[in-house]
Amino acid sequence: MMRGPGAARLLERALTAAASRAGASIAIGAGRATDWQSATFAGQRHEITVEGETGPALDRWLETLAEADLPLAGHLVADIAVASLARNAARTAFVIEALTVEES
Repeated sequence: MMRGPGAARLLERALTAAASRAGASIAIGAGRATDWQSATFAGQRHEITVEGETGPALDRWLETLAEADLPLAGHLVADIAVASLARNAARTAFVIEALTVEES
């Protein structure tokens, strides 16, 4: 039985906090997580729609997202990337794809 929030919710919180530290304000939209397993690991694949205010702070955060340290209790972010991005002068909408694995 799982206690506390799952990996999807923890990832959303970590993304919001990391963006905030970078000076970018984001809003998490719809998210989807599917179970994933390899021969040695178990986890989830995540697809999260996000929106933020267009500007240099958001751009810098998105450029460094793949290398970001996103701590999740009981999980590791094994892979993360911006899968798609659309912007106008005021708002930037994007989709983040990530793989989280359970810590042993």
